[in-house]
Amino acid sequence: MKYQIIVIGTSLGGLEALQVILLGLPKNFFVPIAVVQHRHKDSDDTLRVLLQSYTNLVVKEAEDKEEILPGWVYLAPADYHLLIESKDKTVSQPYFSLSTDVPVTYARPSIDVLFETAADAYNQKVIGVLLTGANQDGVQGLAKIKARGGMTIVEEPESAFCAIMPAAAIAFGVADQVLPLVNIPSFLVKICN
Repeated sequence: MKYQIIVIGTSLGGLEALQVILLGLPKNFFVPIAVVQHRHKDSDDTLRVLLQSYTNLVVKEAEDKEEILPGWVYLAPADYHLLIESKDKTVSQPYFSLSTDVPVTYARPSIDVLFETAADAYNQKVIGVLLTGANQDGVQGLAKIKARGGMTIVEEPESAFCAIMPAAAIAFGVADQVLPLVNIPSFLVKICN
C-alpha cells in the first residue's frame, strides 16, 4: 500500500464537509484517517456521534499512545493537539499522542500540528486534505507533507463553506490537487487502492 494514513483538517463548515467525505468512502476503506476539526474546547462527544452516523467505518476520539488501526477514523479531542509519533521510523508502528501545548495558529487542536507530525512519521506515505475553514491553519502542515513527498489535496474554494483556508493553501502553492468537495472521496478511493 503506497499511502498509510490520511490526515484531514477543517474548521468553519467542517461538519458538513466531513459528512460528504465519510459518505463517499466504502466500508472496506482500510487507510486510517485522522481528523482535526476546530471546535470549542468544552465540546462533548457530539461530533463523533454525528460523523459515525454517516459511515460504516469506526469513528472515535484518538487517545494518547493509541495504535493507529486500518479502517478507523480518529478525531482530535477537543482542546488537545493530535500528534503522530514513531519511536523508530524503520521498525516501529506510528501511534497517536495528545498534547495541551499552546495553541498553534490560534487553534488547539491545530491542523498544522497533525499534518507536520504525520509528515515526520510517514514521509511520502501520507495524504493531507485541507477543507473549508476561516484561517490559515493547515497551510504550513501541507507544505511539510508536500516537501516529504506525500500527496496534498485542497478543497476547491468555490465549493467550500468558507474559502479562506483552501484559498490560502492554493496561494501558498502547496496543493497537488484542488478538487470540489464532492470529488474528494472518489479521488481518495482511487489513489488508495
